[in-house]
Amino acid sequence: MGRIEERLQELGIALPHLPPPLANYVPAVRVGTLVQTAGQVSSLPGHAYTGKLGAPRSVEEGQAATRICAINCLAALRSVLDSLDQVEQIVAVHGFMNSAADFTEQAAVMNGASDLMVAVFGEVGRHTRTAVGVAALPLDFTASVYLIAAIS
Repeated sequence: MGRIEERLQELGIALPHLPPPLANYVPAVRVGTLVQTAGQVSSLPGHAYTGKLGAPRSVEEGQAATRICAINCLAALRSVLDSLDQVEQIVAVHGFMNSAADFTEQAAVMNGASDLMVAVFGEVGRHTRTAVGVAALPLDFTASVYLIAAIS
């Protein structure tokens, strides 16, 4: 077991098996020393966050939703790597949040994903970020997050 897998275990996180994509895409693509994941939604086996932020979902529920998305991003990343120890830097984390028209706290909601990256990878987990509110997401998920990682 690698260092990052041990860290995930310490945090009580088990990476899920990736479900088949909902359309014509793959969960992650490696090109040279970069990996980009597809947008991963706020769903783990037995638990999904759906609905808009602001009504009915709170900021705290949104943070839990983006954390789940980030866990799914790590599973997608692992699907194209031998080990998550190959990650040299989480370069960027981008999030789309299903938001009510007057909801403006997307940046706070994205902390669920960002905080997880730093908890797992330490300084290597610090990244650039985008937090965007959208009118709707597929299947009414609360959030969708993707990342870009530099790898060895």
